[in-house]
Amino acid sequence: MATLHSDALNPQFVGGYRPSANEEFMNPEQLAYFRMKLLAWKDGIVRESRETMAALASGPIQEADLTDRASSETDWGIHLRTRDRQRKLIAKIDCAIRRLYEGEYGYCEVTGEPISQARLEQLLGSGRSFLTTSCTDALEAAALLCDLRPGDE
Repeated sequence: MATLHSDALNPQFVGGYRPSANEEFMNPEQLAYFRMKLLAWKDGIVRESRETMAALASGPIQEADLTDRASSETDWGIHLRTRDRQRKLIAKIDCAIRRLYEGEYGYCEVTGEPISQARLEQLLGSGRSFLTTSCTDALEAAALLCDLRPGDE
């Protein structure tokens, strides 16, 4: 498994780089690329959270009409639930960053097999566990046999 090299910590190291299947798996460029994507994702969540908190701190809902007030409260409730889900994603992002530093990022959490670049890109945005397609399929099949919903495993 690859480890994060000091060069991979340098943001200039990535430039316009995009991982390719034709290169060594989890080479320093790939590690830097995924590290920067993870950090950018986390920074975006934190920034949006701060914006929501600033908007909430600016004052209570001022709607005179009861229907408008209820609508505004519903909107804020949705905002807060979304921010709470995103806050929980930060722990998963931090876990992925830790795996990156430990040289485990990009490998299936169950089998240790490399995960394809395309799947890593998909998993990055989903916050799901880093499993190969075959592991995910096996878990979903087991869930069907046990009458569980995917995600409850």
